[in-house]
Amino acid sequence: MRVTVRDVARHAGVSVMTVSRVVNRADHVSPATRQRVEESIAELGYTPNNLGRGLTSRRTRALGVIVPDVANPFFTLVLRGAEKTARQAGYRVTICNSEAGADLERDYLGDIISNQVEGVIIAPVGDSSRLRLQALKRHGVPFVLIDRSVAGLESDLVQGDSVGGARILVDHLTALGHRRIAMITLSNDISTARDRYRGYVEALRAVDVEPDPLLLVRSDSEDTEGGAHAMEALLALKKRPTAVFAINNMAAVGAVQAIRAAGLDVPADIAVVCFDEVVHATLSPFLTVMAQPADMFGVLAAQLLVERIDARVQGSRRIVVLPGDLIVRQSCGAQLGGRTWHSLRRGK
Repeated sequence: MRVTVRDVARHAGVSVMTVSRVVNRADHVSPATRQRVEESIAELGYTPNNLGRGLTSRRTRALGVIVPDVANPFFTLVLRGAEKTARQAGYRVTICNSEAGADLERDYLGDIISNQVEGVIIAPVGDSSRLRLQALKRHGVPFVLIDRSVAGLESDLVQGDSVGGARILVDHLTALGHRRIAMITLSNDISTARDRYRGYVEALRAVDVEPDPLLLVRSDSEDTEGGAHAMEALLALKKRPTAVFAINNMAAVGAVQAIRAAGLDVPADIAVVCFDEVVHATLSPFLTVMAQPADMFGVLAAQLLVERIDARVQGSRRIVVLPGDLIVRQSCGAQLGGRTWHSLRRGK
């Protein structure tokens, strides 16, 4: 049987109201009484029914966070930052993994509305998420987009500088002498894919190279397997690339695995760069990356959301763009004794 507030009151020898005050950290309870009630709560294993209290007060103090891949180290850090900030503000967080799928995302958003979650932080599946997120608006549930925007949807947003970061990564490769640079990306329905492609194109055209459509491969998944399949397609080309820009860390890990499985070397045969840090036993620290402050994405998104819920801000959307940091390591070839890629290929 579930332990009730009345059981705790009876065990501690106090009123139900006193137990409620202790649970809600209210004043007007003596230290001795508070200690006695807390000891009874611990001994009986009582868990407050927060949902029931929320239905009465219309406050559940619950937030939902939806990301496309909880296994991706970037989103793991986003979740950590959001959960810590929300907890400090007195909110609980429910974490949902959409697996980059529209059906799961729709189900989670439906559950959030049904359970009266007060707000949502979401890295949407893509532009197709617009109708699902508009349902939140109709139910009066505030939300903050994180990492990805949604075309045609006005909302608070925390994102990285995808255009600028991509350009810096590809500029770095062209400075090393590369001109045949491939890109492993995702569906054009995803804003980060569009923005990073734009930076890729700008960097190539800056050195008078027109993007080759054969060197652009869209992965059908956001995991390492998708990156490996995309890299295999590039390796099958009659004239393979000398360098690859991967849209994210998971795609990069898969790409390196495929290159090595083909008996080739990174960076001697193909250089690899990507967005986001990589936490992988054989690839860290190895990959040249555009590192983003992932935990700060979560911190700021939670702050923006709590401000909306508490009605501390109203009106127009707020957009926060966080710059990345280029970290140069072995995978691009720049650390090989100061040699450029061209000198490396000549065996010097």
